Amino acid sequence: MLQGQRILLIVAGGIAAYKCLDLIRRLRERGASVRCVLTRAGEQFVTPLSLAALSEHPVHRDLFSLTEESEMGHIQLSREADLVLVAPATANILAKMAVGLGDDLASTLLLAASAPVMVAPAMNVRMWEHPGTQANLATLEGRGIRRVGPAEGAMACNEYGMGRMAEVDDILAAIEAFFGEAGRLTGRRALVTSGPTHEPIDPVRYIANRSSGKQGHAIAAALSRLGAAVTLVTGPTHESDPPGVTVVRVQSATDMLAACQTALPVDVAVCAAAVADWRVAEPSSGKIKKTAGGKPPILELAENPDILTTLSATGIRRPRLVVGFAAETEQVVENAREKRSRKGCDWIVANDVSAVTGTFGGDENQIYLITADGPQATEAWPTLSKHEVAQRLAERIANALETAR
Repeated sequence: MLQGQRILLIVAGGIAAYKCLDLIRRLRERGASVRCVLTRAGEQFVTPLSLAALSEHPVHRDLFSLTEESEMGHIQLSREADLVLVAPATANILAKMAVGLGDDLASTLLLAASAPVMVAPAMNVRMWEHPGTQANLATLEGRGIRRVGPAEGAMACNEYGMGRMAEVDDILAAIEAFFGEAGRLTGRRALVTSGPTHEPIDPVRYIANRSSGKQGHAIAAALSRLGAAVTLVTGPTHESDPPGVTVVRVQSATDMLAACQTALPVDVAVCAAAVADWRVAEPSSGKIKKTAGGKPPILELAENPDILTTLSATGIRRPRLVVGFAAETEQVVENAREKRSRKGCDWIVANDVSAVTGTFGGDENQIYLITADGPQATEAWPTLSKHEVAQRLAERIANALETAR
């Protein structure tokens, strides 16, 4: 049930807008209050009168309406919602959201919204597959915006493919899941590591790896959305700071371990960072110059501290749940099982980072979640966006901590 939940529904311009009439009715049957914003393009498909009759609230359309501004300012309208839902979310409004454009009431509300935002994309298959649309979606998901759909099927334009707006039942299920999950980790503390580490060779060179930090940052954001107080310890990345998360930036593995120990105690630690195994034992204080004849320097390496093993060690400050990552290029599951046993962590998230997979730096991931010994404790997840992987993992973590109470 959605009793008492306040939903702001933004109806954009697409043929799927007709589904919103049934969506409003069924949201209200479940006890939700619905206020509607209708774009100028949306008016070509549904009428303000229909939305008003079903929602039993005035429909907001104009950014500079003196009447509406006197009744409820557009900023206040966005902030009195528990969830902002954009359906149908056209390619146009997704693009506006991604770049932060506010040129009408709907886009201005989305800029001002402090409530979580969910989008139900709907568009022609070619528009859906366009790199610009996919880049915009990746940007929005990186900011914590949730998505339901689209689905595959026949379209009004007589084409077939991805781009149909999710059915009303699916949108309702996503909304109910959102309100059911929200707050599950309230009062919990979480530690997440992300990105690579940079181990200095000299003042201008370092040893590193190809980790982008996308998966670790997405996990931190997902845990925060469930209510956890999250500390994200990250090596150098180009990823934006997840909203509501305490971010600690480090360079080396030694720095990362120190930051993790400072963050303790926590309920859960997720070690998603790709920490360099080795560092230069004595980095040069000056830039190493080429020698005559181009003979390369000999670097003496030292082993870096093992952050996952350290956090997994027994003691009163050990997190209740320690989750490690295993980036493998062959025998993925077998190597990950061995790593879980060797490191002493509770779970291992294993993935194939071979060049052909595009996992490092990419937006998708295909993982195996290993939660105990034996093949029966290994789950093969389908290929998902890194944000979807993060959300699923956060939900599994919430389940585990609730069971352990």
